[in-house]
Amino acid sequence: MTSILKIGLTGALLCLLSFQAAAQNTKYKCMLQMSNYMGEGAYIVVSLVNAKGEYDKTLYVMGDDKKWHKTLKEWHKYYSKKPSDISAKTGASVTGGDRSITTIEIEDAKINKGYKLRFETAVEDHKYYTADLEIPLTTQGMAEKTEGKGYIRYVRLSKI
Repeated sequence: MTSILKIGLTGALLCLLSFQAAAQNTKYKCMLQMSNYMGEGAYIVVSLVNAKGEYDKTLYVMGDDKKWHKTLKEWHKYYSKKPSDISAKTGASVTGGDRSITTIEIEDAKINKGYKLRFETAVEDHKYYTADLEIPLTTQGMAEKTEGKGYIRYVRLSKI
């Protein structure tokens, strides 16, 4: 009877430890430098996308006026199907030439598994970029400065 109890407790402990390891998150400081464009502040969403390019999770939204979230067209399609509370992940929009520093959390289990961070941008009366910038969620990709294609000049991540 005692050995059965020990085996059961050991099994439960191993399950708990493996669950805890799988659900581990790491915080990263995300420094975003905007290009020098003319116009209103950019609305930017930082999403975790899988290897197929499908949205997995919203990590951060820059632009707190909800009526403009629909200008982030591809993300808004995903978000409107699976709405979640993003208020804790929302900050001000960012204008041309400005710098923004935020903190994002990334699940350790997603690193080196084909995922990417997608930075989607929209500026009122200007071009929309579905993937202004994408960072491969690899050990090397997250250590490098990544250049943007539109309103974002570059993004640099650093582990906190």
